[in-house]
Amino acid sequence: MTTERRPVLAPQALAGQVIAVTGADQGYGRLVASTLAHAGASVILTGNNSETLAAVASQLELAGGIAVPIKADVTVPLDWLSAQTRILEIFGALAGVVHVADKRSQTNFTSLSENEWMDLFNCNVKSSVAVAQILRRRLPGTWLTLIGPHLDDHGLQVHPQRGALRGLVTEAYAEDLRVNLLLPSRASSGDELLDAPVGQTVLSLALPVMNHLRGNVIEVPLPPAPKLRVTDPQLL
Repeated sequence: MTTERRPVLAPQALAGQVIAVTGADQGYGRLVASTLAHAGASVILTGNNSETLAAVASQLELAGGIAVPIKADVTVPLDWLSAQTRILEIFGALAGVVHVADKRSQTNFTSLSENEWMDLFNCNVKSSVAVAQILRRRLPGTWLTLIGPHLDDHGLQVHPQRGALRGLVTEAYAEDLRVNLLLPSRASSGDELLDAPVGQTVLSLALPVMNHLRGNVIEVPLPPAPKLRVTDPQLL
């Protein structure tokens, strides 16, 4: 177990901000939700599993944060629209959204089926466009930070996804949207200390003094994730 260390910031640096995080019950979504809650934001946890979302919300609230779980599949635009409406009913505002669009496939490019490709496209690209579009329609002042496919994923299928997200981000100014994209150097390790730069970067972009930043594609270097060690002779 590692000792948790967080960036040195003024207490409650994000106090008063309501921020939604997708995929908040696992991986980078959970890390980001924790980072934002520790900085004073009211965090909306969205995802597909109501039980795990509730568990994460309980942990954050026990640590003194404000967290509300809302089950929603953001690959379905109506689900996100419903979640956004619910957020406004509860808090009356939504300062920002962190959308985790980093689903990856273990299948190589040659063997990738059409269904697998469409699943990747829906989770990473379609969902990002839908979230941005719905924000533009109803909450054009709300910022959006995307966490895209990790840079250690070298399958050919990932490049058109990254390209689509880059295009969305760099051209979003045309719709007066504030959108930025983070590309972590690897998948989440599950260790908050090792993965902290991702949470810190999201947090920095969420600070009110940074509200002029938009259209940025930021590569986030991370230390290598520890390799699992097999110590049970029966497993060798």
